[in-house]
Amino acid sequence: MGLFDKMFGDGAAAAQRQPDSEQRFNELKGKYGPALNMLDKLGVRLENLHVQDDKLYVKGVGPSDDAINKFWDQVKSINPSLEDITVDLKVDPNAAQTTEPAASQTYTVQSGDTLSKISQEFYGESNQYMKIFYANRDKLKDPDKIQVGQHLVIPLA
Repeated sequence: MGLFDKMFGDGAAAAQRQPDSEQRFNELKGKYGPALNMLDKLGVRLENLHVQDDKLYVKGVGPSDDAINKFWDQVKSINPSLEDITVDLKVDPNAAQTTEPAASQTYTVQSGDTLSKISQEFYGESNQYMKIFYANRDKLKDPDKIQVGQHLVIPLA
């Protein structure tokens, strides 16, 4: 599995309950794959990625206007009309930093854990797992590849 293989963030649970949402998500994710893959390289931290109103909904925070503009350029090269994508990206110069959040705690990965399961335990919603992933980018390269015994930072804010 890759970085953006599942819907996540606020609204993802509701999106997953819609008929054919997974199929539509996979279709749009495939279409916009080059742009989505670019986000990680640009230091953009995604907060939401799911289908909403039959469109791919992308929300996140980038380190600069330049990073966000490069993403937009890629999206427009794929589909200039933008009829099947909604993007909400904001700039925060600290977005690319992987330092431990001010309000956090440490969790030791147990056998059978996934980031979704840990997210459910701490946030009450499994679709918030990317918060944990981004807080641990120094240790994790893929949200589906955690290891028993790893110490993960769990942002509480």
